[in-house]
Formats: sequence, C-alpha cells, structure tokens
Amino acid sequence: MRPIVAHLSLAALRHNLAQVKRYAPAAKIISVVKANAYGHGLLNAAQGLSETDAFAVLNPSEAIALREAGYTQPILLLEGVFAPEQLLEVDRYRLDIVVHQVQQIAWLQQAALSAPIRVFLKLDSGMHRLGLSPVEYPQALAALAACANVREIVMMTHFANADIVDGVEQAMTTVEAVMANQPYARSLANSAAVIQQPQTHADWVRPGIMLYGASPIADQHASMLGLKPVMTLQSAIIALQSIQAGESVGYGSLFTADQPTKVGIVACGYADGYPRHAPTGTPIAVNGQLTRTLGRVSMDMLAVDVTDIPDATVGSIVELWGEQVPVDEVAQAAGTIGYELLCAVTARVPFKHYG
Repeated sequence: MRPIVAHLSLAALRHNLAQVKRYAPAAKIISVVKANAYGHGLLNAAQGLSETDAFAVLNPSEAIALREAGYTQPILLLEGVFAPEQLLEVDRYRLDIVVHQVQQIAWLQQAALSAPIRVFLKLDSGMHRLGLSPVEYPQALAALAACANVREIVMMTHFANADIVDGVEQAMTTVEAVMANQPYARSLANSAAVIQQPQTHADWVRPGIMLYGASPIADQHASMLGLKPVMTLQSAIIALQSIQAGESVGYGSLFTADQPTKVGIVACGYADGYPRHAPTGTPIAVNGQLTRTLGRVSMDMLAVDVTDIPDATVGSIVELWGEQVPVDEVAQAAGTIGYELLCAVTARVPFKHYG
C-alpha cells in the first residue's frame, strides 16, 4: 500500500467548535459539513462535532446519512429543495430548509407534510448569488408566516465580504432595513464573520472552514485565530536522487539545479488531490524539517529538496500539510485557497481519525 494517508484529529474539531463558541458565546452553532465536510469525510467530522447545536449540508443524501448514523440535531439544507418531491424526504427525516426563491415557497404551500418544519428565509444582501431581494423579502416572509407547513422562521443572509474588516457594512444596512422589528431569529455569520464581525452573530452562526482549522481571512493564519488543523496529509519518500548543477527534475524540467542537490521523491501527486500548479518552493516538511517542493507535481509523485536534511532516506515521513505545514500556506503558494485543497483530496487517499 502506498504510504499516503490523511490523519484527522477529532480533538482538533472539538477544539475548533469550542473556539466558535468563544467568538460567539450567545449564538447557537450550525456546523457546516457540506462537500463531505470540506473533504474530511461527513461522518468522520460529525464525530468531532457531535456537540454542535445543528448541522448544515447541501444535499438531502448528506442529511439522511447523518440521521441514519444517529444524529438527532437539526439539519439544515443550505440550498433548500431542488424539486417539490424532495419535501417528502424533508418531512421523513425532519430537516430544516433554506428558502431562497419564490418557487420553493409555492412547493411548501402545496406539500402534504406530517408536521410543520423550520424554514430559513434567505435575503440577498448584496452577494447576488442566492436569496430574495429586499423588495421580495417582506412578502415572502408573510407567505411563510401564513403557511401551515412552517412551524418556525429564521431570517438569513450570506456575506460576500465578511473577510474584509469593514466588508459587511453595506450588507448589514440592507439586513437591518429588511429584518428590523421582525419577531424572528436571525442567522447571518459565516466563519469570517464569526471571527471579525461580532455585530453579525445574532441567534445562529454558520461556521464552515474554521471548524477544520483553516483560516477564512487571507492575512491571518489559523493559529493566530486560535484554530487547530484537523487534517494532516502525510506520505513518505519512496526514492532519492542526487543531481548536479544544470540538471533538472520532473516533467517540463521546470526546476534546474544551480548546485548539487539531493532530491526526495514523495508518493503524492495531483491524483491524490495535491495541486498540480503548486510551484517550486511550495512549503513541505520531511522528518519534521521544513523544506520546499521542486519542479512540476505529477500524477502520483512530487519532488522535494532534502539537501539540508541529512537523515532523509527512503521511508522518511513527509507532511504535505497539517500541524507543521499550514494548508493555507500551501494554498497561497499554489495560488488558491485552503478550502479547495481540503475538498480536493481524492478517494484513493485513506483517511484515519484519532482523538
């Protein structure tokens, strides 16, 4: 078996959930576990987040998996239902739904549910992705309040720029204009807003990436925010090469040595989810010592500089990202974000959870 493995720390998940509570002590927490829990495995993550107040997913199948695993907390479908027949699953598994367009209200009004459900009515406060406009929102709110299939309404929005210090001001002006004086709870804050927009915390917060120990704010590392990485992607050196000045490594000969260089070949490539576009110099660790990648990442392998790591040998442990190499630093080097790297770990990588 290849040596690559993704280690998941349940203790880190519990720590990060507690950190959300420290940031927003008065709010209930909806832990976002969509996209297979940001690449960590839905049921793996649910174990570490078992003390959350609620979960949020994208597809009904994810919600059903949580219910069948025994989780009894509220489960929110973040995009609601995509067809009226899905309301049968909502009813059977007692799910909460987001309503973000008028058609979904009509489906709800016409459904034959065994009991009314909780609905999160989404306002478009400026992102222009999902949500009802400020003009449409009051009428939609009244329609849901009159609907026999609705037992509770939560007013909701999603911020486009919560990671910017003053990035929610305009959106909050819209929120207050529409939601003021309404007798309903609110859910406004994503991870970035949980951390640096306390005025948005309201009744329910919806942390996502911060639960997994990566930062939602570009200029602040996760450790600065009190977060611990949940995933450590680890492999090993499977071969060593010694090259001379003028010799190159890998496809396209993108790295050419300017001095004698010892190269370790690592069992990890883009078919495992490591970014192909990560350039020479992307941080990586061998035997606990920070070093750099060399040349182009290939399908199953990548190269690392072990010139200054004298104990590096075949079998030496390599951390692609995790406790020593923050995933956000790898992402920054590769011109992307930590979210993408975590979500991109492929099915051929075995996952092991501990703690």
